[in-house]
Amino acid sequence: MIENIRLSFRGIFAHKMRSFLTMLGIIIGIASIIAIVSTIKGTNEQIEKNLIGSGDNTVKIALYQEDWEYSFDEGVPNGISTISEETRETLSNIDHVEQVSFYRNRQTYQQVYRNNTTLDGTYITGIEENYFSTAGLTIKQGRGITNRDSSKFATVAVLDETSAQLLFGDENPIGKTIEISSTPFTIIGICTNKETFSPTMESIDDYYTYNQNEGSKIYIPTETWPLICQFDEPQNVLLKVDGTTNMTSAGKKAADLLNANISNDTITYKAEDLLKQAKDLQSLSQSTNAMLIWIAGISLLVGGIGVMNIMLVTVTERTNEIGLKKAIGARKKAIMTQFLTEAVVLTSIGGVLGVITGIALAKLISLFNGTPVAISISASLLSVLFSMLIGIIFGILPSWKAANLDPIEALRHE
Repeated sequence: MIENIRLSFRGIFAHKMRSFLTMLGIIIGIASIIAIVSTIKGTNEQIEKNLIGSGDNTVKIALYQEDWEYSFDEGVPNGISTISEETRETLSNIDHVEQVSFYRNRQTYQQVYRNNTTLDGTYITGIEENYFSTAGLTIKQGRGITNRDSSKFATVAVLDETSAQLLFGDENPIGKTIEISSTPFTIIGICTNKETFSPTMESIDDYYTYNQNEGSKIYIPTETWPLICQFDEPQNVLLKVDGTTNMTSAGKKAADLLNANISNDTITYKAEDLLKQAKDLQSLSQSTNAMLIWIAGISLLVGGIGVMNIMLVTVTERTNEIGLKKAIGARKKAIMTQFLTEAVVLTSIGGVLGVITGIALAKLISLFNGTPVAISISASLLSVLFSMLIGIIFGILPSWKAANLDPIEALRHE
């Protein structure tokens, strides 16, 4: 086999231009497939990252009325009570769930003041002590909300960086006071996301898809919620899951568990299934992507026909050599293996060059169009193996023809 490979390389390099032109169809086909697959993979990863964000693997379960998150502006709905500690324990035992935190959330308008500054559209969130670690938030300055704050009904607040900048500018906000629904709250800390993440948005549709949770945020102890909303509202639930792939199943189990304890036909708990949203968006372009791959595959077929053609020419050129080998005892199997090996080596070189060209092409597409790409190692390896398979398929006929030449006629051939 090693001798056959050596002879194959010698034959290829003896006719460099002819060999390169023969491989060109394979190179173009493989390069096209690698570039398309890399672009698809990069786009899908970007879609998933745009929705899931920095990868904290958190799932929000909130009350929904039909397809919209329930607004408590009209009061607490009938048949839905606050979530008990027993339910918390049950939620904690769901497979793949690492942390559970209850919270209340509302977007406010003209209810947050600091002197003459008003914040509109701010999200006020009533939280427990473990909310920050569950949500993947860290305290940048000061401290977070503790169980002591909750048990003492302390009117304290933690600002995110946006609200701190809007209310205080470059001034240190720690220890200062703001008003939320006419109730003074003392600032005890500033929090920031564990990883700063901004979705990639290239159209207005991307904006509406990914930019749903933007806005300044203020966090207060959940026990002080009645001070700004006049009553205890049913909590939402935030789960931290051990992996992105487990977000959907954990969220569904938690929602089913919570819905078993309510008696309202129009309002139910639903998990924010970001992973499903990502998969749905990714599936929209599957038919187009499959068509592009099939089109690229046509050039591989053309390349395979080119390999068959050049191998038939090679057999004709080397008829005397084949006759001589058969005259001194070479078997049909040995002759066939030699020419089949040459076809496989030829297409394999084309496959490797195609992968390199495809990676370079994908990088150029990303550079000039801003399209995200992710090189698929498995696709690259499969492409090379597929090019070898093309060599076997389209090399069979020339190899069979060479193996079945009559040795006497082959020796007489001019």
